Amino acid sequence: NRYRLIKISSKLSLKKIVIFASGSGSSAENIFQKFGDNNNINIVKLYCNNPNAYVLKRFEKHEIDKMIFNNSELDSGKVLDDLININPQLIVLAGFLKKIPKKIIDVFKNRIINIHPALLPKYGGKGMYGLNVHQKVIDNKDDYSGFTIHYVNENYDEGDIIFQKKIKIRGSNAEDLSKEILKFEHEYYPKIVFNLLNG
Repeated sequence: NRYRLIKISSKLSLKKIVIFASGSGSSAENIFQKFGDNNNINIVKLYCNNPNAYVLKRFEKHEIDKMIFNNSELDSGKVLDDLININPQLIVLAGFLKKIPKKIIDVFKNRIINIHPALLPKYGGKGMYGLNVHQKVIDNKDDYSGFTIHYVNENYDEGDIIFQKKIKIRGSNAEDLSKEILKFEHEYYPKIVFNLLNG
């Protein structure tokens, strides 16, 4: 069965990452730049389901393969076939808004991670992304927000939590909160990726 669970070989010295993104791509580019000089970690491909996403513009200047796909190609197995050929040690979602199909999750179990701009399990689920999340936090007058890095399963934002960062809310609008949290996301997401790849 070519869709069997692919195991990571402990003998591999070069660790391969792929990135999935749908939008602006600041987190995707931040990760790419953080590992640009690392001889043991190679970001080999960018996957995007939005041909108009600004992430593609950001990555024009970077030497990296890209795959632009539509939802039917994600669901049909075309993306999975491509991932199997690469066999990455880690699939990193960085602002990717489409649910990952179960057959991809089954093959790459505990090798797909996502970052969510809230302290899960609060403010998770379908439609809860970007400013939608931050506005909900502001509307509820929470004292703290933050972000969560978690493994991906078949349900939105319900995979096992890897890391959370709690941040005191100082402003009163979603845009300011978004910028504040994004700074910490850019700092911590590459660190967590590195730690996962290196045990």
